[in-house]
Amino acid sequence: MKHPYLALMIAATLIGSGMTLTACDKKGADGAAGASAAQQMPPAVVNVTPVSFQTVPQIQTFSGRTTAYQTADVRPQVTGIIDEVLFREGREVKKGQPLYRISTENYSSSIQGGQASIEQAKAGLTTSQANYNNAIAELASRRATLAQTESDLNRLKGLVDINAISQQQYDQAITAQRTAQAAVQSAEAAIAQAQAGIESAKANILAAQSGLKASELDLSRTIVRAPISGRTDRSMVTAGALVSAGQPTPLVTISQLSPIYVDISQSSSDLLKLRQQIASGQAQAGGNTVELVLEDGSTYPVRGQLALSEAKVDEATGAVTLRAVFPNDNNILLPGMFVKARLVQSVITNAVLLPQSAIIRSPKGDTQVYVVDANKKIQVRPVKVNGTYESNWIITEGLKAGEQVVVIGGSKVKPDQEVMVKPLPPTTPEEGAPGSASTAAGQNASANQQTPSTSAQKPPAKAAN
Repeated sequence: MKHPYLALMIAATLIGSGMTLTACDKKGADGAAGASAAQQMPPAVVNVTPVSFQTVPQIQTFSGRTTAYQTADVRPQVTGIIDEVLFREGREVKKGQPLYRISTENYSSSIQGGQASIEQAKAGLTTSQANYNNAIAELASRRATLAQTESDLNRLKGLVDINAISQQQYDQAITAQRTAQAAVQSAEAAIAQAQAGIESAKANILAAQSGLKASELDLSRTIVRAPISGRTDRSMVTAGALVSAGQPTPLVTISQLSPIYVDISQSSSDLLKLRQQIASGQAQAGGNTVELVLEDGSTYPVRGQLALSEAKVDEATGAVTLRAVFPNDNNILLPGMFVKARLVQSVITNAVLLPQSAIIRSPKGDTQVYVVDANKKIQVRPVKVNGTYESNWIITEGLKAGEQVVVIGGSKVKPDQEVMVKPLPPTTPEEGAPGSASTAAGQNASANQQTPSTSAQKPPAKAAN
C-alpha cells in the first residue's frame, strides 16, 4: 500500500519542477524580445516652430460705461405759470429752440411801467435844463448890475474925498455894490444847482432804461430755450405748473449724444507697469484708437479716440479713469451703457508669438517651453510671458532667434530625450498660428490706425507634462 503512494508523490514533484523551468525559460525569452523591440523603436515625433522676433501690439481690454458728451439741466430764470410745452419728449432739439412758454402778464406790465419811468425821467431832465438856462440868464443880469454898482462906487469915492457928496451917499453906493456881489453869488449857486438837477435827471433816465431792459429780458425769458443741442429726457412739468427762478428741480434734461464719451477704468498698478516698460525700452507707446464691444458681444462699427487720462488715482478703487470719444450719429450708444473697450497702450518690440500648446508650467508655477537642440534632444527653457495676441502667447524673454520650440507632442517627451523633428502644420491666423502678427500688425498700434481685435490678456494655461 505504501509503494503506490510514494510513486505518486515523486511524479507530482517532477511535473512541478518541469513547469517552473518552462515558465522561467518563457520569461527570459519575452524579456529578450522586449529589449530587442525597444532598441528598434523610433524616436518620438514632435512638431516645432522656429523662433522669430517681431513687433507685437499689447491690446488691453477694459470695462467702461458711456457718458453723454454734454448734459444740460434746463431751469427757468423767471417765475410764472407754464402756458405751453413746446417740444416732444425724447426727441432731438437744437440749441436755442423754444421748450416752454411762461405766462407774460406780469412782465408785460413791468415793461409798460419801465417805459413810463423813462418818460418821466426825460421830463425831469427837460425841467432841469430849463432851470439851468434861466440861472445862466439871471447870472448875466446880476453881473451887469454888479459892474454898474462898482462903477458908481469908484466915481463917488473921488467926490466924497473933496466933500462934493455926503458920506451917506457914498455908504449907500457901497451897500449897493455889496448887494450886487451877493446877487451874483446867488445866481452862480442856482446854476450849480441846475447842473446837479440835470445830472440827476440823466441818472434817472439811465435807471429807468436799465429797469426797462431788465423787464424786457425777463419777458424774453418767459420763453425757455434749449441751451445745447441734444436729446431731451422726460419733461418734469406740464402746462399749468408754477415754476420759479432758480428752482432745484430741472424742467427737463438735454443730453448731447453725438459724439459720446466712454469712461474706462484701469488699475494704477497696470498703468505703472506699462509706463515702466515704456521707460525701460521694453515697449513703445501705443496709439490712441479705441475699439468698443457692446453688451450683446457685437463690435461697434466706428473706432474712437482716447481723449484724456486723469492725473489722479481714485482712492476708493485704486484705478485711473481713461476717457475716449466716439462718433454716435445713429444714436446706437446711450448714456449708462456697459461696454468693453480695447486699446493698444503699448507695442512690444522683439517679441515671439507661440501657440498655447507650446507653454508648460513647472511644479513651481514657472513658465517654460521645450526646445530641440542641435542633437535633436529636448531641452527645458524658462520664458517670460507678457500677455496674448490673437490667441498666441507673447514671449519677451528666454528664447533666441532660430531655436526650435516644441508646439505639438510636448506631452509625450521629457528633457534630454531624443526626438524626431517635424515642422508645424500650416494653419490660418484665426487658428492661432505663431508669427501671425507681422510688423504691419505692430504698426497698427500707432496713432490714427486700427487696433487689432483680440481677447483680453489671460494667465498662461498649464500644459500637460
